[in-house]
Amino acid sequence: MISKLYPLIFRPNLHTVVWGGNRLAPWKKLGEQDNVGESWEVSAVPSSPSVVANGLFEGESLIDLVSRMPNEILGRKVAEKYGNKLPLLVKFIDSKSDLSIQVHPDDAMAQREHGKMGKTEMWYIIDAKPGSYLYAGFKKKVSKTEFEQLIEASKHGDFSLLDVLAKHEVHTGDVFYLPAGRVHAIGGGILLAEVQQSSDVTYRIFDYNRPGMDGKPRELHTELAAKAIDYRVFDEYKTQYVVSETRANHCIDSEFFCVRVVDIDRSFHRNLLKYDSFIITMCIKGSCHIKIRSSHQGIVLNEGESCLIPAAIADYDISPIGPHSLLLDAYIDNMDRSLGGMISRFLHIQNTV
Repeated sequence: MISKLYPLIFRPNLHTVVWGGNRLAPWKKLGEQDNVGESWEVSAVPSSPSVVANGLFEGESLIDLVSRMPNEILGRKVAEKYGNKLPLLVKFIDSKSDLSIQVHPDDAMAQREHGKMGKTEMWYIIDAKPGSYLYAGFKKKVSKTEFEQLIEASKHGDFSLLDVLAKHEVHTGDVFYLPAGRVHAIGGGILLAEVQQSSDVTYRIFDYNRPGMDGKPRELHTELAAKAIDYRVFDEYKTQYVVSETRANHCIDSEFFCVRVVDIDRSFHRNLLKYDSFIITMCIKGSCHIKIRSSHQGIVLNEGESCLIPAAIADYDISPIGPHSLLLDAYIDNMDRSLGGMISRFLHIQNTV
């Protein structure tokens, strides 16, 4: 079965929302479309799953495919931990106007309230119009009672709750890690990549009293949000990282996912079998060729596209088409760092040389 596996590309999965813009569809070469706020690049969320667009499995739902080959696609440890379900969802987001102020529950609360996974996420800023900003976290100490009073006041046109939130002007390449419980919102004029837990649970706290696409007020979830919010104040909310060319640059390492910024100007070998995990690659800039070493099967990944590389074949070469490519890699780190694990990896390398 492993010999049949290859990097999976998926059909377009665009979502129209009241705050959406007009950049995603043209960027993905899908014509002109307005109010497209999200492109769900790789999704196993039942409400909007990805469908394979290439190769032997073309036309199959990612959910169905994973259920048939969980160990091969997800990785044995990922499949075991997450019940044979893909634990990540990745998106491109285009905000023409501000998103709602919102928060997400952690795993325990999401399971208790909805029977779903929690939602920790991260943002990579692809492009931001001058002066664009986002909110992430609190800028000063506020009690639960005080914040609830600010939320209530916002319903009557008082927007002073924004004054207690940390506001960040953003630029291309900025990264924000948003653990469950952190209040946040994307401002208008931003194109970004999002990596998150595979969940569609969002609690809206404040939405500027605007109507939705149907002309009706958008639902708020203030009572649930009050239970989910982490009221702690931190000195820094932006993730600091360093980018060097032709290497996988460390960006995010968390229990939920790891993210690397891969900047290449020549062919680059990626052997990620040690992580026992699928790899999701999002092409942020340029185009590249991805070729699996074991089977020599390959795909072209263009700017604005994403693919899923099954865990069983996560040993591959990336070659830029043109002078330069910029990618985001997301995966789960299951690497065995014990002495036995290191010996096993050494023997595997010797046997494949």
